[in-house]
Amino acid sequence: MKFLHKRILKNFILILDQGQITVKKTKLCESEVPTVKINKIRMRETIISYAFLAPVLIFFTVFVLAPMIMGFITSFFNYSMTSFEFVGLDNYIRMFKDPVFMKSLINTVILVVGSVPIVVLFSLFVASQTYHQNAIARSFYRFVFFLPVVTGSVAVTVVWKWIYDPLSGILNFVLKSSHIISQNISWLGDKHWALLAIMIILLTTSVGQPIILYIAAMGNIDNSLVEAARVDGATEFQVFWKIKWPSLLPTTLYIAIITTINSFQVFALIQLLTSGGPNYSTSTLMYYLYEKAFQLTEYGYANTIGVFLAVMIAIVSFVQFKALGNDVEY
Repeated sequence: MKFLHKRILKNFILILDQGQITVKKTKLCESEVPTVKINKIRMRETIISYAFLAPVLIFFTVFVLAPMIMGFITSFFNYSMTSFEFVGLDNYIRMFKDPVFMKSLINTVILVVGSVPIVVLFSLFVASQTYHQNAIARSFYRFVFFLPVVTGSVAVTVVWKWIYDPLSGILNFVLKSSHIISQNISWLGDKHWALLAIMIILLTTSVGQPIILYIAAMGNIDNSLVEAARVDGATEFQVFWKIKWPSLLPTTLYIAIITTINSFQVFALIQLLTSGGPNYSTSTLMYYLYEKAFQLTEYGYANTIGVFLAVMIAIVSFVQFKALGNDVEY
């Protein structure tokens, strides 16, 4: 009895007929050839794309994601130089009962609430006033306000420490010469003034980038709509609120979120000027975390503070995005 067995291998058919092998070449359908080539090109592009992304993904995984996971896990341990013991939620309970933590939390909230609205409003005001100036004036203002940003934090700190110096500082000299104060004030040594002094420095280093971003965003506003609204009798406030503000919302959202994150994470100014004093009146969550981790080696408790800070930043940023992002048109 004859039997016939066919097997298709790529472009060939093997026919087995009573021990004899017949090879017949087949032709692919004309429509299959382009599809195969396109799939190969797409696969090659995908592999190349992942090859370029691989270093970034590896760096993010090793130096960002893994430490975050380890920090969250160790927040449930009594982790120090001499012990590593699971304590569950004891670190979180201890954190909310810690008076220094609560004081640092209040100081951080004051810095955020006080700096973010001022940065947004001041940057918007300066940008609106300088946008219609000539190119030289705009460049000058951008340079002046952006200079503290590009200057190192140590140099900025040295300058402000001299300004706030209680004996030879220029601030006390100007205020006494103007008869505003009668005696020198220790701006960084007095618990009533220290946090305000830190906030002023934070504002000067935070408005540079927002001003440049607002000036760039104002260039994207359709001037024809502005002129048409003015011809129709709209006031300057109506022109701003109905035409300019919607165009500036994406930039405002970005500035608000970035300024919030930077205010929550303020550390260098505290470390270099006051070290959290006097009596923790300028201590923030970031500085208190640093103190617990690197001075007292309480790594588990420090990671607990870090987890709380990360969650707090995420919640505030989400609220800002929902409040401003709903009206943003991308």
